[in-house]
Amino acid sequence: MEGQYDKVVIVFFGLIVLIWIVYGVRKWLQDPAPEHMPELLLNEEIQEHPALYILEREGYEVIGGKLKVPLSFQVNQNTLYSRLFIDYVAEKEDEVYIVKISKSRMKVEWTGSGVRDRMLLYLLLYPACDGLLYVDTEEETIKRITLLDEDDYLYDPGDE
Repeated sequence: MEGQYDKVVIVFFGLIVLIWIVYGVRKWLQDPAPEHMPELLLNEEIQEHPALYILEREGYEVIGGKLKVPLSFQVNQNTLYSRLFIDYVAEKEDEVYIVKISKSRMKVEWTGSGVRDRMLLYLLLYPACDGLLYVDTEEETIKRITLLDEDDYLYDPGDE
């Protein structure tokens, strides 16, 4: 009988630790991600460009000029620096968009992976924006790019 009390105490403490771990993991999964995304600042200086006329023709109001977003990365003990450029910030019907202008030397491949590789970082950097506008100055068109919620599409991994 003496050894059974030890087993009961060990099982009791094991259950308490297990409940504590399950509660901690559940709370961690339900908590929103910490807000460490930069706020979208507006540059009051808007430089002239043919893309401005294309945006205005389509009903967009340009509310911010070129932005430089500084980035820094820690790789092992080295700090690496880079930057992203946003050409304009535009608004239409209370929706705010980041604007990227086409460059002849950097063509976009209009496939899922092409858009992901070239545009996703902007959409993730400023998730409060309603999307990204890609202005093709050669074709004088605008492509509106937004991220879909997982409920908006059906993905079958067997499709790949």
